[in-house]
Amino acid sequence: MLDLESIRREFPILSEKVNGKPLVYFDNGATSQKPLAVINAISDYYRTINANVHRGVHTLSQLATDAFEGAREKLRSHFNARHSHEIIFTSGTTHAVNLVASGMTSFLKPGDEVLVSALEHHSNIVPWQFLCERTGAVLKVIPMNLQGELVMSEYEALLSERTKIVAVNHISNALGTINPVGEIIAGAKRVGAAVLIDGAQAGPHLRVDVQALDCDFYTVSAHKMCGPTGIGMLYGKEEWLNKLPPYMGGGEMIKEVSFERSTYADLPHKFEAGTPNIADAIGFGAAVEYLNKIGLDAIATYERELLDYATRQLEQIDGLKIWGVAKEKAPVISFTLENIHPYDIGTIVDKLGIAVRTGHHCAQPIMNFCQIVGTVRASFAFYNTRDEIDQLVQAVRKAQQMLS
Repeated sequence: MLDLESIRREFPILSEKVNGKPLVYFDNGATSQKPLAVINAISDYYRTINANVHRGVHTLSQLATDAFEGAREKLRSHFNARHSHEIIFTSGTTHAVNLVASGMTSFLKPGDEVLVSALEHHSNIVPWQFLCERTGAVLKVIPMNLQGELVMSEYEALLSERTKIVAVNHISNALGTINPVGEIIAGAKRVGAAVLIDGAQAGPHLRVDVQALDCDFYTVSAHKMCGPTGIGMLYGKEEWLNKLPPYMGGGEMIKEVSFERSTYADLPHKFEAGTPNIADAIGFGAAVEYLNKIGLDAIATYERELLDYATRQLEQIDGLKIWGVAKEKAPVISFTLENIHPYDIGTIVDKLGIAVRTGHHCAQPIMNFCQIVGTVRASFAFYNTRDEIDQLVQAVRKAQQMLS
């Protein structure tokens, strides 16, 4: 049982007012709010040990390095990677996917196939399109159904010896569908394909064990996990990370440099060129510590209750349609109101202090499949309440009354 009153006190922004109303924040799928534990970790770094990491002999540099590498170890433990050097700091999931897609260039030839799903965020589509353009490989799409689930029989039919990479999200940002990634990974392994799982939406809601999943790559963004923006993680199996070439060149990622040739550093530094985002990496470590203190199992149970309650309440509104009704769902509800543009609904509920996301959610193929321009998306977190859901329902009813 979560102590909601205590938890909410740890998030300063939740006591703010928007348009004269207490903030109700239901845009967690875009970015989560930050607890004091994370804010203080970043502030403490800048106030007490700010220095560049690695190779410094002075005390501050050593303290900063310990904190930075300590954050990497926290992530290794949290995601149960075998080695800490399998954890690569990135600027976020988009950076991580691009790193892998770029590195795969030398492994593909014309006629090879890359599989993505119909449920992907643009960040897990466009980098693979770039890869296919560079190599002559072909992009194939695992179809979805009207419930917002992947058609797994079609996935099995798409797999062949030509399949070299399968890249799918763990949870759809637009619909909240939790994909059967275990089954997807097992299918890919049968044909020898590498697998990347976009875990940007799963990180804050699910306990992820990369060794149990047996994926080759897994990506997350800290800012969706109560951490800071501008930092993320790429997990890669050691054997794959050793095979991929560096993504960027510069300081830190080298072993030796001459004008004739350069050699590269060992993992993880091979993929971390330049001065890293030290403060936010430390904040990321503090965020996963915080989530583990609350308890991911307790978070999942409570968020399921919020999802079920919000679904029941919103379904009582005449003319409201929920898009994405998969059996396995994260705490996300995408909906439309008959004959009312999502943007107009979002604008009115914002005047009442309620933050939701409107539009295509960087998932235009989903909207095209559903033949809609976009949705209103309410995405919940463990610091939200039933009372806030009631306020959302009242605000949607008011918007409907005003706009009909």
